[in-house]
Amino acid sequence: MTSQTTLAKPGQEPGEPDRPDSSGGLQAGLKNRHLSMIAIGGVIGAGLFVGSSAGIAAAGPAILLSYAMVGLMVVLVMRMLGEMAAARPSSGSFSAYADRALGRWAGFSIGWLYWFFWVVVLAVEATAGAKILESWIPGVPQWAWALIVMVVLTATNLVSVGSYGEFEFWFAGIKVVAIGAFVVIGFLAVFGFLPGSDHAGSGLAHLTDSGGFFPEGPGAILTGVLMVVFSFMGSEIVTLAAGESSDPQRAVSKATNSVIWRIAVFYLGSIFVVLTLLPWNDPSIVEKGSYVAALDVIGIPHAGQVMDFIVLTAVLSCLNSGLYTASRMAFSLGERGDAPKAFAKVNKRGVPQAAILSSVVFGFVAVFFNYQWPDTVFQFLLNSSGAVALFVWLVICFTQLRMRGIILRETPGKLVVRMWLFPYLTWATIAMISFVLVYMLTDDAAREQVVPSLLVAALVVGISLFREMRSRKAVAK
Repeated sequence: MTSQTTLAKPGQEPGEPDRPDSSGGLQAGLKNRHLSMIAIGGVIGAGLFVGSSAGIAAAGPAILLSYAMVGLMVVLVMRMLGEMAAARPSSGSFSAYADRALGRWAGFSIGWLYWFFWVVVLAVEATAGAKILESWIPGVPQWAWALIVMVVLTATNLVSVGSYGEFEFWFAGIKVVAIGAFVVIGFLAVFGFLPGSDHAGSGLAHLTDSGGFFPEGPGAILTGVLMVVFSFMGSEIVTLAAGESSDPQRAVSKATNSVIWRIAVFYLGSIFVVLTLLPWNDPSIVEKGSYVAALDVIGIPHAGQVMDFIVLTAVLSCLNSGLYTASRMAFSLGERGDAPKAFAKVNKRGVPQAAILSSVVFGFVAVFFNYQWPDTVFQFLLNSSGAVALFVWLVICFTQLRMRGIILRETPGKLVVRMWLFPYLTWATIAMISFVLVYMLTDDAAREQVVPSLLVAALVVGISLFREMRSRKAVAK
């Protein structure tokens, strides 16, 4: 394996990742169409397809407000992240910015927590994909399917960043087309305009005909927030991927500006269709899944098999992006001296091979834990990474408060994306996220996630502070 290292360019601070070819040898192998689809598909996780049923059952039609609240948080956080990423594209994204704005401890801590989140996701998605594949071809055991899926996507990521982009382009494309078609067909059926449909067209009646819009009370909105917040994780991937494109500033600007309609159509639009096609308390929503139940009501044949294919695509997309994201965060940590130096080396194709392999090895270990000790060891891994999304968003907010001044002072011409009503909306977002975290401590189910996550976060921050203290002592000597 060969490695490439690059000195800082004239006018560029050492360690400041500005252009893709100055980031330790990563190649600008992602095309505009790759980044566009990564940006669009990034907000459509497998959690949307498989996790919405529980949210609907808990909050009824009011789950729409839960999705809207979380969607608003994501829009604001992405605007902040877009401001920083457009000015300074980096494979480490918010971790690299936190390193600069808040201190080494912050970049180290949030970088490793984010890496940990995605390698646990690898195990979750590999297992979910294996279950679907085993139902289609039962002759191959589930563990073998999980292994096959992991190996194939690892090989894809090892070939080149372009091959990752190409796979993600088609995976995300299928998700986007599927959810778009679902929304269009669903709206036609809701208002009785779908030819040949078994659905008479109930209009908006189902939003209030089973106990009103708030059947479980207004407080259920916050319960719904806790259940749906993690299905939005992934929106930020485009800011990591932009560092390996030929025009990162343009890619980040487009992704940031389009996040509002993406969330409105894919999340709010699709859940709205489900809630208007059948009553929120219809048993089939939980038994079959919200999207399959809706397709059955419309009269779409083989709805279950169709949705299995779409969910499998979403799972493979999430797995593919998870491996890419974890490896690039490991690469950035290695580049900054916060991970083994081998992580920051790339081969002749510009791929951080050691960072990819180390991430997938942990993913394989997590898959083993899932089969061997699903209710103990693996459950702890899940819970201890459960609140990482909120931690990441909170760090992005605090980082942007400081980075705005740094960018204006050093490279004001690169501030092409600006956070709205700065700093008031940034502080409002911090308050919203903090409120959700505190509220999680009052909810029994959510507490099982946030407490282990806080303990792991405290451990990682403690390690980072200890490293800084030891480094200062070494310098003093």
